[in-house]
Amino acid sequence: MKTGGQLIVDALEANGTDRIYCVPGESYLAVLDALHDSPIRTIVCRQEGGAAMMADCHGRLTGKPGICFVTRGPGATNASAGIHIAMQDSVPVILFIGQVASHAREREAFQEVDYVRFFGDIAKWVVEIDDAARIPEFVTRAFAVATSGRPGPVVISLPEDMLTSLAEAPEALPHTPVETRPGEAELDALEKLLGKAKRPFVILGGTRWDAAAVARMRTIAEAWSLPVGCSFRRQMLFDHLHPNYAGDVGIGINPKLATAIKQADLVLLIGGRMGEMPSSDYTLLKSPYPDQTLVHVHADAGELGRVYRPTLAINASPSAFVEAFAGRKPAATPVWADETPKLHAAYLDWSTPPESGPGAVQMGPIMNYLEKMLPDDAILTNGAGNYATWVHR
Repeated sequence: MKTGGQLIVDALEANGTDRIYCVPGESYLAVLDALHDSPIRTIVCRQEGGAAMMADCHGRLTGKPGICFVTRGPGATNASAGIHIAMQDSVPVILFIGQVASHAREREAFQEVDYVRFFGDIAKWVVEIDDAARIPEFVTRAFAVATSGRPGPVVISLPEDMLTSLAEAPEALPHTPVETRPGEAELDALEKLLGKAKRPFVILGGTRWDAAAVARMRTIAEAWSLPVGCSFRRQMLFDHLHPNYAGDVGIGINPKLATAIKQADLVLLIGGRMGEMPSSDYTLLKSPYPDQTLVHVHADAGELGRVYRPTLAINASPSAFVEAFAGRKPAATPVWADETPKLHAAYLDWSTPPESGPGAVQMGPIMNYLEKMLPDDAILTNGAGNYATWVHR
């Protein structure tokens, strides 16, 4: 017999969790007690929004769910900003929220919130534990939901009595990831479309990339002389100094880059959704029927055709797609090969900060200073506002 709190920690360990982010609260003390004797590192934060965003960053950098614990009521509402970010950016996160005891539910108890309704539109799955013996089942399922298809956040509500109750439960088993892969017919169709194209453009986005996939994408771009852009908040997917890199497809987009995408006759969108920010408020591609031939590669079939109707839809993760396509080569030097370096030159010109500008705060010199002082593998974070355009540019 184990407490519900211990069952949660056991399930986290079984699924490979090495750290959690939290703001301690009395509504989940039983979990904190179990964490005391666990090898899982507990990182205590000062505010729940920060804890949720740290979990988001963990999921973003590792591809594994970032784990966050917060207390009920205001703790949960503070964390909601991080959950919304994780949902929009397709990042695996699991948020555990303390909840009032089961006997007090539906009585408007102190700090009681219906989390299934509150988080229903900004999470992939929301569930409240009502049987401590099912905790291993729910936690492992949370890992599966958070990482499958289009990754995203899962929310688990923890009534206080479920955490202190003793229960017999089967040992938690780790989630086994399932990969979605492209078919040979789809790859053949893409190769034919590229063979007919004169002005193709590749946009990289989404999650479920790893270092090997990034390297394979570079190989594909080089073999086919393809110009490559990275979607909003996905600039790490392609080396910006590579001669095939055409620029950032996000806020403050280079006008020359925007023109190149609009004039492309084929757009290969790998992993991303082409939402409001990368599409410049849905103006780079016409919705729902783009002027360009659109090939959309995405791990979640529900995203294919959701906003834009693709000529060719490929239901595959970015990693699986580039692995499958990397061995294919063009029959001859592509007709667009001479244009790709020109787009890279335009990117370098656009991304070089000016030495001066209007106003008392000179953002150009600030960006120049950061560019010179930061190492190549530095990770930058920024908030919202017009100044962010400089950081993204």
